[in-house]
Amino acid sequence: MSITRVINTRLFRAGSLALSLAFVLAAASFANDQHTSAKFEGAKANTGTVTHSKQGNMSVLTLSSDFVVPDTPAPHWQVVDSKGNTYLLQRLKIKGDKYNQTITVPPYVRDIAKVQIWCAFAETLLGEAKFATPVK
Repeated sequence: MSITRVINTRLFRAGSLALSLAFVLAAASFANDQHTSAKFEGAKANTGTVTHSKQGNMSVLTLSSDFVVPDTPAPHWQVVDSKGNTYLLQRLKIKGDKYNQTITVPPYVRDIAKVQIWCAFAETLLGEAKFATPVK
């Protein structure tokens, strides 16, 4: 085997190892961008959790599969930031038995300390789920 071929083989293996390591680190950093809240607590919304993730520069909130939509006239997503500001967002229920399980948080919401389910008709808090630390 020629010396050139040995060197090329070693360079190829080193490059492959570096590329594999880059993929592992990228996957690990993506997994760290997800945060799951505590369980919802409240009079009507008291099951399930919400997960915060990033899709590009946008924050996305997703309700868990065990979340039960409250049987109220107008449940909405509402978030509270670390300073106590509340932001009323999308309606939770849509036509029929469907609901907005996932929403994109508007960019003017700086962080999210807790997610609330708010009845806009009765102006009542139905339940909330808190994050251990505010998520951005």
